[in-house]
Amino acid sequence: MRVGMLNGGGDCPGLNAVIRAVVRKGEGRYGHNIVGYRAGWRGLMEGDSVDLTVESTHGLLHRGGTILGTSRTNPYKSDDGPAKVREALERDHIEALIAVGGEDTLGVAEKLSAGGVKVVGVPKTIDNDLSATDYTFGFHTAVQIATDAIDRLHTTAESHDRVMICEVMGRHAGWIALYSGMAGGADVILVPEEPFDIEEVCRRIVHRHRRGARFSIVVVAEGAVPVEGSMSVTSGDVDEFGHVRLGGISNRIMEEIAQRTGYDTRVTILGHVLRGGTPTAYDRVIATRCGLEAIDAVHERDFGKMVALHGLKIVRVPLSDAVGTLKTIDMAVLDQAAVFSG
Repeated sequence: MRVGMLNGGGDCPGLNAVIRAVVRKGEGRYGHNIVGYRAGWRGLMEGDSVDLTVESTHGLLHRGGTILGTSRTNPYKSDDGPAKVREALERDHIEALIAVGGEDTLGVAEKLSAGGVKVVGVPKTIDNDLSATDYTFGFHTAVQIATDAIDRLHTTAESHDRVMICEVMGRHAGWIALYSGMAGGADVILVPEEPFDIEEVCRRIVHRHRRGARFSIVVVAEGAVPVEGSMSVTSGDVDEFGHVRLGGISNRIMEEIAQRTGYDTRVTILGHVLRGGTPTAYDRVIATRCGLEAIDAVHERDFGKMVALHGLKIVRVPLSDAVGTLKTIDMAVLDQAAVFSG
């Protein structure tokens, strides 16, 4: 069987581990030919492919990023996009496709599957906002990187009596902000799921400093939004899936805190640092197990599914379950984190 494979959306620690696992079992155990498409859906539509073999995928386990490259191309952005995908699969004699990505990539895969394309999905997003899976690989690596940064910000904040704001990724879900904020001992955590009142944020910081603390740490997800009318925000360009390019909410928060409290306030925006570098051991294992289950599903012709982590098991769920709704944070955990704020 000739099996196509692509990555879509942002890069993510663990992608190469998935590729390695699919090839190792697909070729080595089942005798399938694995074809990788560069730059996601764009590469598939343009016929930009490469044969993936056991030899060519040696040494990938610890490498960050993806050897296939990726993009945020949306085939459904143009009228002939889906047709180009089907034509490319027929031209390359691809009998099944493994799509590795988040909400947008798997949303495309789900639509193609409904139209008869034989697809298996693998969940990938550092935001951890995909439904039907407990965790997505790359998330724990991002949390560890953010936590390490917050630990370092603690020492410089204390040395200079500053309020330090750390902005992390998280468009619609604040998983990274919540987990890294709790692990790093943040004093305030701001997430997209709960609009924040900048006056309340400042009140907490002032209360903390009046009790003798000489510094504060604020962790904010890039998609966090203020209560309507409490402070102004700016919007940026949008990508092919209609998402605004975020980043910078922390600068507005910094201005408000400095103006309202008089405290020296600085910002660190981690941004794409969270995506880069080697995956943690946990993410390497989860990514590998997801890749193995994906090629098993292809071999068994169990299409229209996404592999998912349920507890300690890797299972298969309908693609529609994965992309129907976003998985947002458990507000009870946010309430737990609030015990340590202010």
